[in-house]
Amino acid sequence: MSGFESVVEEAAIEWLVELGWKHAAGPVLAHDGDAPERPNYRTVVLEGRLRAALARINEHLPPDALDEVARKVLRLESPSLEENNHAFHKLVREGVLVQVKRASGVRGDLAWLFDFANPDRNDWLVVSQLTVTDGNNKRRPDLVLYINGLPLAVIEFKNPEDPNATI
Repeated sequence: MSGFESVVEEAAIEWLVELGWKHAAGPVLAHDGDAPERPNYRTVVLEGRLRAALARINEHLPPDALDEVARKVLRLESPSLEENNHAFHKLVREGVLVQVKRASGVRGDLAWLFDFANPDRNDWLVVSQLTVTDGNNKRRPDLVLYINGLPLAVIEFKNPEDPNATI
């Protein structure tokens, strides 16, 4: 990374931390890092953070319902990235429908991935230099913004004066 890009990355991290985000370096979270949160380099969702947030935000749901929510989020059905993105957006917007066993029988209920009413109850994490592999492809975006263990934004800094900089 060029000097310009690292300065901008560090500034962005500082701004996010000032806003309440926590920061972690990608290598630290890797399966072979000091505080592993990923089982391998292919996995980008921080499942432990996701499950903890689901339990915190959806206190009205029993553990088996929360497991169902996590499964639905982690295993979107379509082979199409566009369809999966649409399905995920619908889960964010409308909540995740789950079946809950109650004394009166099985009833539908909603789980939420984010606490929109109380944003401080969410887990805000900016990760720098997160290595992700997909087959023979290896990527390391400058920043990945996570909310509740879900990667919602990828930021790649480029020097505008570098004629070799590419998207």
